[in-house]
Amino acid sequence: MQFDGSAFNFKLAAGTDEVGRGPLAGDVVAAAVILDPKKPIAGLNDSKKLSERKRLDCFIQIKQKSRAYAIGRASVAEIDRLNILQASLLAMHRAVAALELQPEFVYVDGNYCPQWAYPSQAIIRGDSLVPSIAAASIIAKVTRDQEMVELDAKYPGYGFAQHKGYPTPAHLAALKSLGPSAVHRCSFAPVKKLLNKSVCSNYC
Repeated sequence: MQFDGSAFNFKLAAGTDEVGRGPLAGDVVAAAVILDPKKPIAGLNDSKKLSERKRLDCFIQIKQKSRAYAIGRASVAEIDRLNILQASLLAMHRAVAALELQPEFVYVDGNYCPQWAYPSQAIIRGDSLVPSIAAASIIAKVTRDQEMVELDAKYPGYGFAQHKGYPTPAHLAALKSLGPSAVHRCSFAPVKKLLNKSVCSNYC
């Protein structure tokens, strides 16, 4: 990684990232992490660039070695009400607020920072550049993936355990065959097309 924030000399700098902007179902999940420079974690990178095995290994190490980590989320109902960008920012805000150690500075993956009082910097592709953001992306991804596996058991037939809610051909075919579930995002076009007003009012 090319950027670690050390030049800014913040003792408690957190990184935050979200996972789940693209799926048609499930919450958007964010994490915030404050790493311990005395306990380095080998192999930190954007969660999407890691194998499932390596991602899980890093997940365990982050939980054991970081100074603090926390999860935040925005629900399907909040996504539909606010839009996915605002829901993602809300999830990150909640993750940082939940940290047991409150940071002096926050590095945020992406183009925008949430509206908050923390000094912060948004960094495009930050999950590939800033170790604390990479750690947050791993915590968020593993957490959300595990939750989608649980939702697969609760809402069988959609294949959530395989595609994690993303709009794969198999998911779209199941959605068309079964109709939307209670955890599908009514405001997303492939779901919205299948909903009449009465059905949507029951789910959203």
